[in-house]
Amino acid sequence: MASEQSINRMEFFKRSLGIAGLSLLSSSLVAQEKPKQEKPAPLNLELVKEFVGASHGKFDRVKQMLEENHLLLHSSYDWGGGDYESGIEAAGHVGNKEIANYLLSKGARYNVYLASMLGHIDIVKQVLTFNPGLLNSKGPHGFTMLHHAMKGGADSAAVVDY
Repeated sequence: MASEQSINRMEFFKRSLGIAGLSLLSSSLVAQEKPKQEKPAPLNLELVKEFVGASHGKFDRVKQMLEENHLLLHSSYDWGGGDYESGIEAAGHVGNKEIANYLLSKGARYNVYLASMLGHIDIVKQVLTFNPGLLNSKGPHGFTMLHHAMKGGADSAAVVDY
């Protein structure tokens, strides 16, 4: 009975491609490597707090702040006790569709609470079919999906009913 031999990926390529093929592969892999970029410094917490606060209802200020610092789009503020909130979440739990849609157009992260507020019933159904336990999960400030759907008004009536 022949013994099984374990080889790693590079050894597999060496054996499969031969020396010439390995040389080409190595050159290709080196060319694809990207230089590591340094991360920018953390955002000023007061700036993040102001952005999240404005995202509840000050559309002009949100636009101005985001134009001045695009990194605010994905920032979150910790209100204490692990109660993190981003700008999109602020707009979501108060039902501010204008700010929510603007932030989405800039690439903000979409979630099931936002889907509930915006009346995206198909998304809400899919998420709850996948994980029914999320029905009573809590978003920022402890608000549920039902709270968000109720803030969405007539556009979210189907989500509230569901």
